[in-house]
Amino acid sequence: MPPVPFLPGSLSATLPPAWSIHGVVVTEVQDPIWRKQHYRKKMTHWFHRNPLKATAPVSFNYYGVATTPAAAKVCNDLRLSRTRLLELFTDSSCNPEMMKNATDLYFSLLQGFILSLDDSSQECKLRYIQNFKWTDTLQGQVPSAQQDAVFELVSMGFNVALWYTKYASRLAGKEDITEDEAKDVHRSLKIAAGIFKHLKESHIPKLITPVEKGRDLEARLIDSYIIQCQAEAQEVTIARAIELKHNPGLIAALAYETANFYQKADQTLSSLDPTYAGKWRKYLNLKTCFYMAYAYCYHGQTLLASDKCGEAIRSLQESEKFFAKAEALCKEYGETKGPGTTAKPSGHLFFRKLGSLIKNTLEKCQRENGFIYFQKVPAEAPQLELKANYGLVEPVPFEFPALNAHWTPETLAAFDLTKRPKDDTAKPKPDEEVKPLKEPDIKPQKDTGCQIS
Repeated sequence: MPPVPFLPGSLSATLPPAWSIHGVVVTEVQDPIWRKQHYRKKMTHWFHRNPLKATAPVSFNYYGVATTPAAAKVCNDLRLSRTRLLELFTDSSCNPEMMKNATDLYFSLLQGFILSLDDSSQECKLRYIQNFKWTDTLQGQVPSAQQDAVFELVSMGFNVALWYTKYASRLAGKEDITEDEAKDVHRSLKIAAGIFKHLKESHIPKLITPVEKGRDLEARLIDSYIIQCQAEAQEVTIARAIELKHNPGLIAALAYETANFYQKADQTLSSLDPTYAGKWRKYLNLKTCFYMAYAYCYHGQTLLASDKCGEAIRSLQESEKFFAKAEALCKEYGETKGPGTTAKPSGHLFFRKLGSLIKNTLEKCQRENGFIYFQKVPAEAPQLELKANYGLVEPVPFEFPALNAHWTPETLAAFDLTKRPKDDTAKPKPDEEVKPLKEPDIKPQKDTGCQIS
């Protein structure tokens, strides 16, 4: 039996030795594929990306409230680390190590506004000292505002997860990609899924103000982001399995599972306003049809290898139908207005390669049937009841870093909330616009016909 492309549910099979994810150290399994195979290939992926969330500046200046140099230093460190993290979101040279260092520093400092220093269930007195404003990935530049440090934690965490997806997208769009870079794409998408999952399960429920419908922190959107990350990571697994000529049955099963992921993500968004979610849903529909076409194509190869040539032809014909649907959706995607990247996916290499594969495989099956098998082609397409035993993607577990060492009982006690100005103007302004972040790679790549952001 050939080695599997990725061990099921295994993070360690995709990471270099002793690699750390936000404090969790993992080690590499000696995967014989990665150890023995050395390859450079044209990555055939294209991913839709929604815009990053934007936010209003925060000075953390609490004159009179922060009564000691230590307290003032924590506030200054918060301001500087937040500014630095926001800069990295749009820095095309930023890598996961830089992002991890920046997020660990800011989140460890921000925890001082949220966590109790004595491990009690008592709420930190600084949690509601500052108002934070954040836009949404779908609903334009009118921000949501909450005077709550937990809102800042989950909003910034959301952007960190988005950054990992965008980093994976940029890397996947390279002309040539090494095996280590392919691992980075796969790993970054799983990390993003893990962050989204952690926010949904552990921190968003702690918000005092309920999440508005259709906003980023609502369960429907979070779930869709999680599922999309899993599906896209499995695309990398499929590409690798194809590159290394694994069993067509395994490839068909992985493609079928991936199509189901995209379909589930689309169904999760079905009740959202199409003005905001329409373009995103076109992408999810497109990828559903695309990977159903992949599944039927490779299932047809499996049937042909089992001397079921008539059924193989019918499977390839079904593959053609799904590919035609995907092609039509490509055009609709390009014409649909809304948040997200502008692209012509039908001109992308990932799309053109599948079209050629289906055509050539179907012609081969028809030739074989005309010379050897003489089997009747069934009227009904074969039912795909495929289950992948390998290569399925699970989110990487994520935890926020521990409280920064600068937060001591003395530092916290030095914040005197009785000295806050009585005419505190830090009130939410829901109609105030926040400038969008200027993201890198905003122009379509000529050689691929798509935009990676």
